[in-house]
Formats: sequence, C-alpha cells, structure tokens
Amino acid sequence: MTGPTSTAPVPSWDADEAVTHLYAAHYRSLVRLSALLLRETATAEEVVQDAFVAMHGSWRRLDDPDRALAYLRRSVVNGVRSVQRHRGVADRHAPAPLPAGASAEQGAMVALEHAEVLAALRSLPVRQREVLVLRYYVDLPEGDIAEALGISRGAVKSHASRGMAALRLALETTA
Repeated sequence: MTGPTSTAPVPSWDADEAVTHLYAAHYRSLVRLSALLLRETATAEEVVQDAFVAMHGSWRRLDDPDRALAYLRRSVVNGVRSVQRHRGVADRHAPAPLPAGASAEQGAMVALEHAEVLAALRSLPVRQREVLVLRYYVDLPEGDIAEALGISRGAVKSHASRGMAALRLALETTA
C-alpha cells in the first residue's frame, strides 16, 4: 500500500510530491544520521537539505523510485564525507588551539561516561565509525549499510567487528 502511511513514493508522483512525501517521512532520521557523523546539527541539516535538493533535481533520472530513501542515505553519507574532507583541509592549515580548561559539568559521572564513549567512537577510523553509527544508532541492516557506504556486506561485518573491538579496548583502558 502506498499513501500517507507508506515510506515509498508513488511511481506516478512528480518530483514535488515525491520529495515532499520523503521529506516529511525521513528528514528527522537523516538529520540524526548526519549529525551523529558530523557532531554538528547545523551542518548536518545543510547536508540533508542538499541531498533532498539534489534528489528533486534528478527525480526523473531516478531508475527506481522505491530506492529513493537509499539514494538519500547515500547522498547524506557522501555529503558528510565531503564536509569532513573540507574540515580536514581547514584543520591542517589552522593555528593550534589553546588548551581548553576543565568545566564544572565534566565532574558528573554520566557526562564523563558519555564523553568517553563519544571520544572512543571519534578515535575510530572513519569507515568503522560510519558502520557502527549506521548499525547501532540508525539500526540499519547490513545490506542497507553496505549500500549507503558503497561497500560489500562482508566489509560491513569486518568494519563493525573491528570497530567494536577497538571501542571495547579504548573504553577498558580509560576505566
């Protein structure tokens, strides 16, 4: 059944109807995905908006409208990678930051544990971090992760296994 409760656009819809439907159904989850990978909400929203704009412009060329959500996910992941590449170049040419002072909030145990997990996640290689975020935060199956990242299912399993082992090791050494 396709309609207001379905996530797939109707094949007869034009670009405006289809993208509006997809936007209403998936915008928030795509922003969460992007924000988790980027660690910044404003840029994450821009990446997702750009993905929707690109989809609208290429709607007629989309081979399978049922795969539109997968196309959007892949566009978001690629947009995140582009932002990260840009940040990497900018960081290499930026002056060294001054050391940050400890804040009062860091004393709270829950905040400390949360920060440790995020720090351990950030220390992972990009591909492992992407796989773990898509698997355990977005709760995507291996096939969808593989498609979103443009890698094989076996590579998804390998990156997930290595990433979890590295997280475990990093968190054990900080405890």
